[in-house]
Amino acid sequence: MIRSMTGYARLERTTEYGNLSWELRSVNHRYLDLGFRMPEEFRSMEPGFRTQVSATLKRGKVECGLRLTTLPGTAGQLNINAQVLDQLIAHASEIAKKLPSAAAPNQLEILRWPGLLGEPEKDPEPLQKAATGLLQETLAQLSQNRAAEGERIRDMLTARCEAMDEIVLFVREKMPDVMESLRKRLSDRIAQLTDEIDNDRIEIEIAMLAQKFDVDEEMDRLSSHLTEVRSAVERRDPVGRRLDFLMQELNREANTLSSKSQDTEVTRAAVELKVLIEQMREQIQNVE
Repeated sequence: MIRSMTGYARLERTTEYGNLSWELRSVNHRYLDLGFRMPEEFRSMEPGFRTQVSATLKRGKVECGLRLTTLPGTAGQLNINAQVLDQLIAHASEIAKKLPSAAAPNQLEILRWPGLLGEPEKDPEPLQKAATGLLQETLAQLSQNRAAEGERIRDMLTARCEAMDEIVLFVREKMPDVMESLRKRLSDRIAQLTDEIDNDRIEIEIAMLAQKFDVDEEMDRLSSHLTEVRSAVERRDPVGRRLDFLMQELNREANTLSSKSQDTEVTRAAVELKVLIEQMREQIQNVE
């Protein structure tokens, strides 16, 4: 079953460190192009996140955003650096001996001293594990959204294939009348030029024209390519490039049919084929 490259997913989870969220946006792209936005404490995990995403998605430009929002009650505890405090007190006493008139620093001024206050080191593993697990769930949601969009595209492609089948059938049934019309026009033209009609020569000319304007091979290839399209849209692996190639082949046969056409209705059928192929091509640009 085909999947679209266009999709969106967002999930969040509350942890002991705050509110953790992943937001994934994907659009069509020739290859898999990943971009990450995340807090610095997660930057070392980016290679692992890339591997995780590429194991699920094969094509598309994907923007991956990770956020960590501190919630009330989850702020880290502040610790005083006793060594720095002892040094400050010792230096303050030394200054007081040399400058008795100088005002002693108050407690708030001491607390503002760089390096005096700090958060205790946290174990990064639980937060990293939570981010990895949440990313996997968000990827699953994104894949579901892309699969749902792919189902819509599959239905559209199937409907266009059925419409093209009807056109191919129409052209096949129309061609005997077209050749008979050519025969009549050729006979009438010869009759205008001479009173003596060489039936053998007419048959030779008709045979040459029939070979020149015969479109059976084009119709056979069109039918074969349509069968391949139907087969491709049911496969589970990425088929976007394969479908794009098939559109090129279908368009080539439609152009040949148009160039060989000697009938207004057949020409109109060739134009309709190209319209349907272009509609399919536009949708296939979003297929993974």
